[in-house]
Amino acid sequence: MGSPKALLPFRGGTFLSVVADTLGTHCSPVVGVFGAQAARLMAQAPASLIPAANPLWEQGMLTSLQAGLRAMAELPERVLFTLVDHPSIAADTVRLLLQSSAVIAIPRFAGKRGHPVVIHRAIAQEILDEPVTSKLNTVIDRHAAAIHYVDVDDAGIRDDIDDPALYKDLLAREVARV
Repeated sequence: MGSPKALLPFRGGTFLSVVADTLGTHCSPVVGVFGAQAARLMAQAPASLIPAANPLWEQGMLTSLQAGLRAMAELPERVLFTLVDHPSIAADTVRLLLQSSAVIAIPRFAGKRGHPVVIHRAIAQEILDEPVTSKLNTVIDRHAAAIHYVDVDDAGIRDDIDDPALYKDLLAREVARV
């Protein structure tokens, strides 16, 4: 992208501030995990966010989730996690996912799953116990029978803004939304 995705302008803020605000409507605390350029990004993070550095970020999403879970004083009953490159998720999607009592709740739009994901404390503990060389999907797949898909009317769950063309498409979609 040429610059950290977390700082890309979006909806009058940045990807990071918008995601933090959206999650903050239904979640507390909200933890932000930072890998590359962690010190710089944490310095620019919203004050409402608990910052956590992940020095192992290059090993994958599992280590980031582990860092975020360790940043909390104690594991809550349920944990919701998402990626910063999914900035247009709706607050209503977060609410619907948190209403599920499933061990794992994953949103689905037009038959495709996305983010954010809600997991029960026992799954969060399993993630903490997983070796850093493992993958997050290894833990999720172990509990495939326990996954509850929540159908939502939110294309934002499928966003994965990984290149300038996708960012341009996202901004164009935002203009059309207004």
